Amino acid sequence: MNWTSFDTWTVVIGALCAVACALPGCFLVLRKMSMMGDAISHAVLPGLAIAYLITDTRASVPMFIGAALAGVLTALFTQWISRFGNVDRGAAMGIVFTTLFAIGLILIRQAADHVDLDPGCVLYGAIELTPLDIVSFAGLDIPRAALVNGGALLTNLLIIIIFFKEFRLGSFDPAMADTLGFSSKFLHYLLMTMVAVTTVAAFESVGSIIVIAMLIVPPATALLLTHKLSTMLIIAVVTALASAILGHLSALILPPLIGFETTTTSGMIAFAAGVIFTLAWLFSPGEGIVLKKWRRRSVLVEPVHDSGEY
Repeated sequence: MNWTSFDTWTVVIGALCAVACALPGCFLVLRKMSMMGDAISHAVLPGLAIAYLITDTRASVPMFIGAALAGVLTALFTQWISRFGNVDRGAAMGIVFTTLFAIGLILIRQAADHVDLDPGCVLYGAIELTPLDIVSFAGLDIPRAALVNGGALLTNLLIIIIFFKEFRLGSFDPAMADTLGFSSKFLHYLLMTMVAVTTVAAFESVGSIIVIAMLIVPPATALLLTHKLSTMLIIAVVTALASAILGHLSALILPPLIGFETTTTSGMIAFAAGVIFTLAWLFSPGEGIVLKKWRRRSVLVEPVHDSGEY
């Protein structure tokens, strides 16, 4: 295995992307809205396409604005269909995101006729190629994807620090948040905007499909290990970092061992996150299936000492 600067930047970009996704993902998991991340990650496609068709540029600002608007509209449409159409929330999400996703694919295909825009890259990402797209920042040559994902990470971190108390209360008791003067609707749509913008930042690296794993798996792993929000955020970040590092190492080492030529780093990052989740699911001190069964079996086979009294 020959490690190069490309490998270093690939891991850095993957780590920035995974951590940026894990932070808002914690609140999606706590609010039992994991599938909303899936819906938004697909539904922002028309926002991207429309932003390009209007501005005729792939500049970050128009793309981010289009994605953010599409993400908020996804949440609005889902809520409206569920409330006024008397439709199950899950079904409403399915209706909204599949419709918007289809519209987005049609528009992207239209845009691809006029610009070098690969729909496959939007869906699956191309993290191995991101170190080639270099920009100058503070006198340094840095991959643009590192700046984009790093910006999303810092923005999410800043928002969570500022609204930590409000997010915590809104995640566990929205009615109490409203009573205390914290608008649960504002917090909801702020979170949806964070998810939409973070998803777009991750598109070039991991695409709109693998990003779902980045949003949900590290927070779900953390929830198996703790029920304290601040600790959950830390564990989710550590899990995301470990997934990025182990994922790229696995992409370099595993294919020759199993007879494959190559594999994708983004897919292996998601796979590594899944492996870490499985280990937590099996061996978590509080929620682990194996340890629960072992403790139950220990209680059942514990010898009863007869005192001789009746």
